[in-house]
Amino acid sequence: MTITTTPHLNFDGNAREALDFYAKALGTEPATMTYGAMGATDDPAWADRIVWGQVQTASGIRVMAFDVWPGQPYDQGTNAFYVYLSGTDADEITAAWEGLSDGAEIRQPFGPAAWSPLAGQLRDKFGVIWALDVAPEPTDH
Repeated sequence: MTITTTPHLNFDGNAREALDFYAKALGTEPATMTYGAMGATDDPAWADRIVWGQVQTASGIRVMAFDVWPGQPYDQGTNAFYVYLSGTDADEITAAWEGLSDGAEIRQPFGPAAWSPLAGQLRDKFGVIWALDVAPEPTDH
């Protein structure tokens, strides 16, 4: 049996924009379903909002997102979670950093760190905090 853990990001009307941004930043296409297409609402204001969305790369990065249900409270919170990308391919992690940094607040510049040859943290233009690093080479002790 295999279990995966996927960050699920909640938005209030801009999930499509966020998924499009993440797909472009990570070099893939988003998959989405709207409330209207699912038949979950008769309210035209909600018909085009995202009830299910996902970005997934061939290497295994996956992020899900949706627009909170009508009437459901929404508060993004502060430092409630990070989306953490860690990999062994420095070029792939660097490309993800470059894509995600468009319009972002850089919280930790991308570069060498005590635990990694490349690491950084940013808050993207949607307020989501991403931490990225390249896994260090194993050492013999």
